[in-house]
Amino acid sequence: MSEAHLVDQKLVQRKLPKRLIKNKLIKGVFLVCTLIGLVVLAILLFDIFRKGIPYLNADFFTHFSSTTPSSAGIKGALVGTLWLMMTIAPIAIILGVGTAIYMVEYATENWFTKFIRVNISNLAGVPSVVFGLLGLTIFVRGAGIENLSLGKTVISAALTMSLMILPIIIVASQEALKAVPSSIREASLGLGATKWQTIKNIVLPASIPGILTGTILALSRALGETAPLVVIGIPAILMKTPNSIFESFQALPMQIYNWAKLPQADFQLVSSAAIIVLLIILILMNSIAIFIRNKYQRKL
Repeated sequence: MSEAHLVDQKLVQRKLPKRLIKNKLIKGVFLVCTLIGLVVLAILLFDIFRKGIPYLNADFFTHFSSTTPSSAGIKGALVGTLWLMMTIAPIAIILGVGTAIYMVEYATENWFTKFIRVNISNLAGVPSVVFGLLGLTIFVRGAGIENLSLGKTVISAALTMSLMILPIIIVASQEALKAVPSSIREASLGLGATKWQTIKNIVLPASIPGILTGTILALSRALGETAPLVVIGIPAILMKTPNSIFESFQALPMQIYNWAKLPQADFQLVSSAAIIVLLIILILMNSIAIFIRNKYQRKL
């Protein structure tokens, strides 16, 4: 072994402890950051559950909102939220995934395609209140044309929310489609399948886990948004449930917002109970997404 090699080994051995110390230090900083976030979240959840659980009873789910905290319920808001999510989901998924398929599989790479991609990415960071103003102008007021006005209905709110989450679904779907190896596409086309058959039978099933993850995250954002609903004028108190997408409705975020701003202290407790219900719905949505994603990953 040469003398120069021995010198290099000694230098490496001297530097190694410093590198290990720096590595442990950085690891400790990241661990502290994680623990701070978890502690704050745990305190918040504990406070919400402590205040809200006593109000979670049968009457809370079967009564409409009231001026009396003890008799206030979320029947109208819960039914309205379900109507809203059932309307948003097909609109956003069909438009979002369809756009992503076109951009990845069909669109030619030119300045126009690049322009669209940049704008889709930028729209993902636009504040939700801007989409609320857009929905108020186009859907609620019909851009000044009376026959096109949808009013403060489920469909107008669903279209507004769909516009807000479309960029998230499109970007997530594009990345999921791009992650499918091109060799799989070429093999399918080489066996005589058409472009659409390849996409439908090969590419889409392989990219469903990624598409589903982005879609559920986007729908979860729509479920908890309040600003667009406030801007388009969705009522905070409504003593009825909608029977179609063309009727007025309540939504859980609006109900929580309305109760939280009331001066009576008991309404803060009622709003905590409504937050628990909203959290349970979010957890159920994410659980379903995880189940379907794992199922498709096992198949693949």
